[in-house]
Amino acid sequence: MNVYEAVKSTVTTRQAAEYYGIKVTGRGMARCPFHHDRHPSMKLDQRFHCFGCQADGDVIDFVAGYFSLSVRKAALKLADDFGIRYEKQRPPNRGKRKKKVKAASLEQNYKKLERQCFSILGQYREHLLFWKKQYAPEEPDTDWDPRFCEALDRIPRVEYLKDILLCAPLEERVELLLSAGKEILGYAGKLQEPETGTAGSPETVAGRVR
Repeated sequence: MNVYEAVKSTVTTRQAAEYYGIKVTGRGMARCPFHHDRHPSMKLDQRFHCFGCQADGDVIDFVAGYFSLSVRKAALKLADDFGIRYEKQRPPNRGKRKKKVKAASLEQNYKKLERQCFSILGQYREHLLFWKKQYAPEEPDTDWDPRFCEALDRIPRVEYLKDILLCAPLEERVELLLSAGKEILGYAGKLQEPETGTAGSPETVAGRVR
């Protein structure tokens, strides 16, 4: 598992909050650290949701906001603080020898593919953020809408992929597109689905992907 999967399957948001000094009641409520909260308005369990300021997400989102970190750094901090093992992404030519890619072909196609993938990730993140806000539960006992859950589950992964494409060295970016290119193109398909849940018509959303 990568660091995101390892952290989310090991640590709940409540465990992380208590570890970092936040007092949580027996019913899983705490004062929200993201706004001036006089009375506990944040529900903490596997995920978190504040009924005051509407902050919500998973354990990685919580730590990212609490410590003002990027999503990637928050995941690494959790893994370090809780002693979580995860599979580190290897750059090309380490471990088993991989097939060499011709330099000319890579130069011709890589930049175009990288721009396309970065654009898809940005649009899909916008799509998920809309769901996260639009379908957030209004009461503690309300069943969570599947679109809200999908947004909470996918946003850290999408932001991780964007972070790699934006900041990582060339070798790591190439490796990412080789390993996750199919996944990213699948997100483009989601943007083209007739029932998107976003503002505007399905045709508008699909048009932004072209």
